[in-house]
Amino acid sequence: MSEMDNNESREELFSKGVRAGKRTYFFDVRSTRGNDFYLSITESKRKFSTNENEKPFFEKHKIFLYREDFDKFLDGMQEALDYIRENAPPLEPRVYNHRTDDVPNNHDNNNTTTGDLSFEDLK
Repeated sequence: MSEMDNNESREELFSKGVRAGKRTYFFDVRSTRGNDFYLSITESKRKFSTNENEKPFFEKHKIFLYREDFDKFLDGMQEALDYIRENAPPLEPRVYNHRTDDVPNNHDNNNTTTGDLSFEDLK
């Protein structure tokens, strides 16, 4: 195991994956070198190449939220969510036009479930 692998396993304290349509969100609690906790939020979205022969890939976006910012972040997020709930048009059911390989295959080698997602599951 390399030093990087060892540091990565030491830092990750909790992980929760949430599948939402074509996206998966990961909420990872990690620790800094000073042993303070922070939250890493990652959005992973499966993308397809224009070339049918190439495998799909995952586009990932990540933010880091440090403990001293939790309250301000939550206040801002709550205000934005309240605005959406009060002003947005009614939510329409989404119809996904996806290819068959866009649907997770529960018969592959790692047999993942929604509660036990990791980046390794998405490779």
